[in-house]
Amino acid sequence: FMVEMQEVANIINNASENSLIILDEVGRGTSTADGLSIARAVTEYIHDVVGARTLFATHYHELVSLEGELAAVKNYCVAVLEKGEDIVFLRTIKPGSSDKSYGLQVARLAGLPPSLLNKAREYLEQSPKMMPLQQTKKEPKTTQFSSAEKQVLQELNNFNLMAATPLEAMERIYHWQLMLKQGPRVVKKSG
Repeated sequence: FMVEMQEVANIINNASENSLIILDEVGRGTSTADGLSIARAVTEYIHDVVGARTLFATHYHELVSLEGELAAVKNYCVAVLEKGEDIVFLRTIKPGSSDKSYGLQVARLAGLPPSLLNKAREYLEQSPKMMPLQQTKKEPKTTQFSSAEKQVLQELNNFNLMAATPLEAMERIYHWQLMLKQGPRVVKKSG
């Protein structure tokens, strides 16, 4: 996600009104709310500040409304022919937005097992709050530190990095690494 955000930042910071920007699924790799917020803000920024011609592919249906809110935004989608459970992508781009997501159909075309797809369909039909993954409540995990880890943390906390030379800092880090690998018996280097 960080790499994607760095790429988007590079594009936006170097684009001009004479640029052609092509973005695909900005906001994937993080929570839906964060991703949607970022995708919308990127769209608005390019529209209002950069002014470049842009192709922006997204699965966030919530962004469809931007066509009515931002003067230069126009929605297009891939034409799809539906035959019951089967779909055929017609390789044609048409004005407007898709009224459906074809995720399960694409997953079937990709070869996912039918039993898995049936389970996914069941989950899709449930309210997001009812999904089993969110129902399971786990006890918070308590962290138990070894004596070596405790000692390293204590030494790290007491180490004055700003007063150390780069060589001293490297030596301390090396010492802590040895302690973590071998345990607290590592003797501090004197001198």
